[in-house]
Amino acid sequence: MADTGHQRALIVVDVQNEYVTGKLVIEYPPLATSLANIAKAMDAASNHNVQVVVATQVLDQDAPVFADGTDGANLHQSIAIKPCSQLFVRNHARLFCEPTLVTWLQANSIETVTVVGYIAQTLIDIAICDAIRVGFKVEFLSDAGGSVPCRNRAGTASAEEIHRVLSVVLHSSSTAVLLTDEWIQMLDDGMCAERDNILNSHRRALLIRAQRISAETPER
Repeated sequence: MADTGHQRALIVVDVQNEYVTGKLVIEYPPLATSLANIAKAMDAASNHNVQVVVATQVLDQDAPVFADGTDGANLHQSIAIKPCSQLFVRNHARLFCEPTLVTWLQANSIETVTVVGYIAQTLIDIAICDAIRVGFKVEFLSDAGGSVPCRNRAGTASAEEIHRVLSVVLHSSSTAVLLTDEWIQMLDDGMCAERDNILNSHRRALLIRAQRISAETPER
């Protein structure tokens, strides 16, 4: 599908030391993989005149994570050294509820936001939902983001399970989920991402299930 010339921004969400050496270390994809892909996406964005927005979350000094003045609140060095169009610092989770960011994106005629960073199952998911709600098209680079495992009264899930399921759900809900290399190739070719919806995703799942059952059923 050819790109219609709409404006895009790469949003780098909370690539801070808390997720690298702190209390919420990313497990899937492997941290080295996601950090390298985030840096690669930032370089590609700069090469294609795509605006790069870096966002961080800095909380009160007594907060258990991302506390102001701590190393955990600092940008990871691999990201801090990269040029960006804008740096937004907030003291809450919801990035696209920040009027300054939304106003800046709209003032720069941004129509599509490509989201990378941490943490996929909370901040990235919230950011994507909020971005769609305020009218942006959204892309998520799944290998340039990361998740952590969780256990609570609802059950237990590994980081890999959480990341895979979240990616499937996002792509079935109008977010284009891509790998970093696919996104860079898309920029090189002047194309735009293919999108999906819940109906088509559901139909494919039913078809695959029916084919599996048919293959497992012995002939009479």
